[in-house]
Amino acid sequence: MVAGRVVSSVVQRQVRYVRPVPAPEAAGVVGAVYAQAASEQRIVSPPVLLHSPAPPVLAAYWMLMREPLLATGRAGRLAKEAVAAAVSVANICPYCADMHSTGMYDLSDAGDAEAIVADRVEQVRDDAVRQVAGWARSAHLADLPGAADAPFEEADRPELVGVLVSFHYLTRMVNVFLANFLLPPGLGPAARRRLKQGISRLLRPTLREPYPPGRSLPLLPPADLPADARWAAGNPTVAAAVARSYAAFEAAGRRTLGPAVRDLVLRRLDDWRGEETGLSRQWCEDLIADLPPADRAAARLALLTALASYQVDEEVVGEFRAHHPDDRSLVETAAWASFVAARRVGSHHLPRARLAGR
Repeated sequence: MVAGRVVSSVVQRQVRYVRPVPAPEAAGVVGAVYAQAASEQRIVSPPVLLHSPAPPVLAAYWMLMREPLLATGRAGRLAKEAVAAAVSVANICPYCADMHSTGMYDLSDAGDAEAIVADRVEQVRDDAVRQVAGWARSAHLADLPGAADAPFEEADRPELVGVLVSFHYLTRMVNVFLANFLLPPGLGPAARRRLKQGISRLLRPTLREPYPPGRSLPLLPPADLPADARWAAGNPTVAAAVARSYAAFEAAGRRTLGPAVRDLVLRRLDDWRGEETGLSRQWCEDLIADLPPADRAAARLALLTALASYQVDEEVVGEFRAHHPDDRSLVETAAWASFVAARRVGSHHLPRARLAGR
């Protein structure tokens, strides 16, 4: 019992800027998500904790991630972990790249896992893993030829695009609220591999045990599946999770952000083709220059989270806090911004028949 409390305390301290709800205080939706996470991941992980000040957003995140990735379905867990690791590399999220490449150690091969982390997908030896990781690594690029073509069967689209979307969401949130690295950054390559191999053995039950689909669905009310999320339509459980989570994220954005901020972010995303913004934030400052101070601080946080999450720092958060001091507003703003970017990525991967309007 004491050891469990120590682990919980250490994990909780990894979260920046907000106070997560401690497990003994968790009730309602937060308690229900914590219980599911603890039973299926063996721990209430930092990505779960960081969402806890905003219960509907916590449920939306858990549902969007759990049903495509953790629930047992058609697509294999190895392919899903490869997608998660490749998206993490694309979004410059070392924490998530370490976590999901570590899962690959037990499911496949350490060399293939590290090739994805090193952004050398072409060196992955397993042909199926190489193809799906290569697809995921560049799936955010809207102008990529054959965006609807993917190296998996059509029936796997809801799960694998679901993992793609959930990790375009999660990596942005992790970049804002968690430390940059899951593993100690000073470790040499051999030591890193040994540590990841050991962690992968501990993770084995969570990677290989079957988990029933749909367990998370009662956390949020039913909603209609939007047209730009019809990539999920082939799997009723994933479709229900996507519809409910999308509705919750949209509600969070409306609750916390004014129309001027939301419209500004969405207009910028209309022009986004997946390209990186570069190291300068001037593009962001130019866009928000005419807004009043409170909206300017919120728009800065939202734009950077959506398009350059690794650039969100204490100054950006402090400016936001000056006008929106509560934890829930901070989580909801970052969550909405992460969601609208991830949603845009998912919209590139509708089945070809739907893209053609048939």
